[in-house]
Amino acid sequence: MCTAVWFVDGDGHYYFGRNLDWGYGYGQKVVVTPPGWQWRSRHEGMVTVSSAIIGTAVLLDGMPMYFDCANERGLAVAGLSFAAGFAHYLPAQKGRTNIASFELPLWLTSCFSSVDEVEEAAARLVITDDQSSPRYAPSPLHWIVADGDRCVVLEQDDTGLHVYHDGFGVLTNQPGFDFHRQNMRNYMALSDSWPASRDMGSESVSPLGVGTGLLGMPGDPSSASRFVRAAFLNTNYPRQSGEKDNLTRLFRTLGSVAMVKGMSKMADGRYEYTLYTAGWSSATRTYSFSTYDDPTIRAFRLEDLETGISRPTVVG
Repeated sequence: MCTAVWFVDGDGHYYFGRNLDWGYGYGQKVVVTPPGWQWRSRHEGMVTVSSAIIGTAVLLDGMPMYFDCANERGLAVAGLSFAAGFAHYLPAQKGRTNIASFELPLWLTSCFSSVDEVEEAAARLVITDDQSSPRYAPSPLHWIVADGDRCVVLEQDDTGLHVYHDGFGVLTNQPGFDFHRQNMRNYMALSDSWPASRDMGSESVSPLGVGTGLLGMPGDPSSASRFVRAAFLNTNYPRQSGEKDNLTRLFRTLGSVAMVKGMSKMADGRYEYTLYTAGWSSATRTYSFSTYDDPTIRAFRLEDLETGISRPTVVG
């Protein structure tokens, strides 16, 4: 499971972050990929990285398998679980752009600088069912893609590839994005305001205290409930000024939907928990990162890291 959040501040800078929730890690690290580095796509041949990329990845034979990443030109992407039969990958198709699911974040940030460009490319895109190696079956995923103007969700199910405008700036997991969009209609009455007292028969009833406008907000760790909580906070969080306060907003919002050991067991008996939380600030092109065991937020400024490297490099 996972949660992602995106918003734009009053100066036009955007903030994009995610929780990665699972029962175990993969040895993931913060990885920088420099401009000019080339990698071979399973079906599209050699791809040249157009601008530096930073994010959390596993290096497999030198290739960064990004869970989430952003490029210095202003595009960010994160892959989130889309399991239980929802994700549907296909064999490569002639005359289409065929990208394996594990390649998608790297391909998007290698080739594009805006959501508009991604949306145009998606009209020809097929997400293929290739394995990254014989050891790993393709992970069922959907993706949130953002820039400084808007964000979209890419989902490929058994009816094809869909691009959804995401006005909430939030993504969680299955069911599909359209379910979450419709489900928000059940929570329109939620409010951050102090409820007014009212007469009920001959009694005058007043609130017991702060927060009663949110009675009925779901608090469980399911995908649908996390979407509601994150969307409400992303809408109602007070407007902040400056990178520091906006990163606080991002990490606090993601913290409100974090998974803690003891909440939810996976099918294999292990507890799912938030392995890491990461956030991207376009203001200074900085990627921030914390883990379950070490909540200290470490910042990696892209322009300080890309110089002098010629291949994907672990930086944190």
